[in-house]
Amino acid sequence: MTVESVKPEDGSQTGTQAAPGPRAGRPPGRPPLAGGAVPLLGHGLRLARDPLAFLGGLRDHGEVVRLRLGPKTVYAVTAPDLTGALALSPDYIIAGPLWESLESLLGKEGVATANGPLHRRQRRTIQPAFRLDVLPEYGPIMTEEAHALVERWRSRQVLDVTAESFRVAVRVAARCLMRGSYMDARAERICTALATLFSGMYQRMVVPLGPLYKVPVRSNREFNRALADLHLLVDEIVADRRASGQKPDDLLTALLEAKDENGEPIGEQEIHDQVIAILTPGSETVGSMIMSLLLVLTERPDLGDKIRDEVKTVVGDRPVAFEDVRELRYTANVVTETLRLYPAVWILTRRTVADTELGGYRIPAGADVIYSPYAIQRDHRSYGRHEDFDPDRWLPERSKEVPKYAMSPFSVGNRKCPSDHFSMAELTLLTAAIATAYRFEQAPGSDPRPRIGITLRPRRLLLRALPR
Repeated sequence: MTVESVKPEDGSQTGTQAAPGPRAGRPPGRPPLAGGAVPLLGHGLRLARDPLAFLGGLRDHGEVVRLRLGPKTVYAVTAPDLTGALALSPDYIIAGPLWESLESLLGKEGVATANGPLHRRQRRTIQPAFRLDVLPEYGPIMTEEAHALVERWRSRQVLDVTAESFRVAVRVAARCLMRGSYMDARAERICTALATLFSGMYQRMVVPLGPLYKVPVRSNREFNRALADLHLLVDEIVADRRASGQKPDDLLTALLEAKDENGEPIGEQEIHDQVIAILTPGSETVGSMIMSLLLVLTERPDLGDKIRDEVKTVVGDRPVAFEDVRELRYTANVVTETLRLYPAVWILTRRTVADTELGGYRIPAGADVIYSPYAIQRDHRSYGRHEDFDPDRWLPERSKEVPKYAMSPFSVGNRKCPSDHFSMAELTLLTAAIATAYRFEQAPGSDPRPRIGITLRPRRLLLRALPR
């Protein structure tokens, strides 16, 4: 079972159906304006204060709704089929408030932010590293890191789950995709920088105050220091590889040897931006999902018991390994259900390149469009008992009930995350290894409430790992 397989073509749905609205045949007009806007900030204040509830509530006002974020008009999409149309249509490109806020980190020449021919060339460069037949090559590294994490937790100290989750995510990405150990000091620097950057970038997205973010107040200085350190770290990684003279068969070598459309080596800035894209968004999203999985295992110990029993049935008394992942179907379904209810990428934005129509409404050229996988994947119109954590909803006979595009945490189309299978294998293996070894309880000072940033994760999760 993988998330990618949850794409039934018949469009069948469960739950209450929404009214068809303007797309039933009326002439296209402007979508309705959501209520609650305030002067100057528009809906930005509500989006900043409680974005999950705000975006989830928009479905009750229409399938396409207008918002005001500062001086901007933004269009929010709430229906699964329309988010699929948005992701697949050439009328929309990667741009808008989310990507503008990420630009200072990811640059304009990386695969995450590029569009058109540049993006297509970059995907061709990196895609071979994530082919299904290549993934087993990463198996020993993933297995080693999973069991190293389990052994480290035997100290019985209180676990800072934020640090632990990002640490293992960064190490797996660096060791698999750039064939380097990049010792703990560098992993810690990445984690420290990302914590500051992703918080600051979310604020810049929902409250776009432009020049005010250049004022040298403490928060801006911390943001700029973190950004500078992360870019310096990437330059160190590239310089170290070049100085070594080694050319292992990995993604970093592919980038250093890549050619542009004219057959010339790609520029240093593109190499830099691509390495940033390898290390940061992937590590941030996987680290956030590890945190959410640990919270789920803490709050629902019965899930850990079932995972432990499945692992014992599949592997016996030996340690679980990468080659077992395909058989760990219940464990994968726990990961999938966590992705549904707690998607790390909880908001996405696009921009129109021409006047277009969506859901029977007119969307002008240059307009920013947002949608929330978090809200879409918790919609009562798509899921029975939509707020319940139910891994069995991803059994083959039940997953057919899920509407198309109502479950797409890795996105779809040419913007689909190239590392989707890589990430699912990593998360399934880590969950199996952890749940087999430990039960968990929260320690004093833990705060499991959602931390809303560019990604979604628990605010401050402190756990005790109790050996089974």
